Amino acid sequence: MMQFVKTMLFFILFFSFWGNSFAQYAEGVNFLDISWKEVMAIAQKEDKLIFLDAYTDWCQPCKAMDRDVFSQKAVGDLINDSFISIKINMEKGEGLTLREKYHIKAYPTLVFVDSDGKQLHRIAGYQNVKQLLEVAKTALDPTKRLHAMKEKFDAGNRDPGFLKKYAKASLKALDGSHIKIAEAFLETQDNWKSTKNMDFIYTFLTDTDTKMFDFLIENKARFCEMYGTRKITQKIQGLIYNEIEDTKDESSLDQIDKLYAKVYPQKAKELSANFRMSFYRNAGDFEKYAQAVLDYMDNYQVEGERLNDIAWTFYEKVEDKSLLKKATKWVRKSIKMNSNYYNNDTLAALYYKLGKKKKAIKTAKKAIALAEKNKQDHTGSDKLLQLIEEGK
Repeated sequence: MMQFVKTMLFFILFFSFWGNSFAQYAEGVNFLDISWKEVMAIAQKEDKLIFLDAYTDWCQPCKAMDRDVFSQKAVGDLINDSFISIKINMEKGEGLTLREKYHIKAYPTLVFVDSDGKQLHRIAGYQNVKQLLEVAKTALDPTKRLHAMKEKFDAGNRDPGFLKKYAKASLKALDGSHIKIAEAFLETQDNWKSTKNMDFIYTFLTDTDTKMFDFLIENKARFCEMYGTRKITQKIQGLIYNEIEDTKDESSLDQIDKLYAKVYPQKAKELSANFRMSFYRNAGDFEKYAQAVLDYMDNYQVEGERLNDIAWTFYEKVEDKSLLKKATKWVRKSIKMNSNYYNNDTLAALYYKLGKKKKAIKTAKKAIALAEKNKQDHTGSDKLLQLIEEGK
């Protein structure tokens, strides 16, 4: 009897352990809750591919797939039978390494790899049940998966039909290779200005440092006829914004200058000067930020609210008294345009930092009066007055 109890206890503990090793979706996908190394070992032992759900905590489409797709029996039947599955947060633990290894840039990204960790297929973004089943079936077919296409491309296959199909698959995967594939397709085309090829360019253009972007700028009027001026303007601005977001060091500033010169030749210098202010401010280099501000102020007009924002940044980050005096001139100009609580509060703070306490008190009281008139919070000016009165 005791032996029977011990045996039952063993099985209870065993299945309890394995039950906790899965993210269970009843009849859906069984996601193992173990390390990447352990998943690879199991995949090798069972001779299966690995299905990786690369997600983040804040990703709403990821949560929707958890709720509506991974929980479905049809999905579970196919994926559990053919893959070893794992969910990994790309912003924590070993997810950080895997994000770099597989160049994950969007969420969710669904990645299929072999037991050695070699990527065979992937797709980015929300997939419904039907779509996910098709993706999984493609991943299981050695002749259709992305890796097979890559091998053909690397071997020199430049058939236009193949290139177009590969470019579409690569764009859906967001694996970073669709640009070179798309441009390889365009090299097989005699007329880039055909409706089909211009539509292809519009679809696959996601980077400014490409022949496709140059073609878009050179033929902007034709693209506007096809898609509308607003849509093309948004497309260009979006591409420029992405380039700006990727600018992390000073050596990239020249590239931004060239980009503005290409797209907005008449306003390029002003846009570049404006970008330098933002760049140095975000980088925390306030010495260079101050110089960029002076260069901009000497050459271009600045509206009142922005004058106040710049002056406030000087109050917070600049110690040079000569520069602080310039900031008082800018904020006085802002007040002349439209006197309000915010710019008077900024001027009071600058006077205080310059040691002009009487002017600081007078201006702070003016700011408070404006705030009370407009039923605004004036905590900042109240605190400033308190500092002055305490002699700090």
